[in-house]
Amino acid sequence: MSTLSKKICLFGDFGVGKTSLIRQFVEHKFSDEYLSTVGVKISRKLVDLSQKETKNVQTLQLLVWDIEGSNKFKAVAQNYFQGSKGAVIVGDVTQPETLNHLQEHIQSFLAVNPKSYIVVALNKSDMIAAEYLENIRKMYQFSDRRANILDTYVTSAKTGNNVDEIFQTLATSLI
Repeated sequence: MSTLSKKICLFGDFGVGKTSLIRQFVEHKFSDEYLSTVGVKISRKLVDLSQKETKNVQTLQLLVWDIEGSNKFKAVAQNYFQGSKGAVIVGDVTQPETLNHLQEHIQSFLAVNPKSYIVVALNKSDMIAAEYLENIRKMYQFSDRRANILDTYVTSAKTGNNVDEIFQTLATSLI
């Protein structure tokens, strides 16, 4: 069995649920308590990428860099992007201005890592009526426009909806 280690960045505007997504992914926990990330917090998670048909067992260790979302931090954040093989860019479906910044975040990341992969997470889907979510997802579907952007997911750190999927999609592309 072989284990690879890859750095991925998770970022977006302040308060969109980045830390909660990571906590749900790594620990399968959610807390309503808000804890602001200062600078960067690094989490690790092993992802099994075994292929049953080839019996090729492979484990990927994701080093997830949770990057602070404040505006004053944006200039420094690009330093944290160095060496990252992928990113999860997060917006909050209850705050349209955070969704409007997604393209800017994508460009900032790709300016540092032009060959890296991106998954977009439209978070806090548990707070919006289901009939609106598909329209929101379609509006922010960037995968048609760039090969680097793998997909856009509607997520909820609270319920766990699509949380494992965003990281699994990214991990699969990194191998």
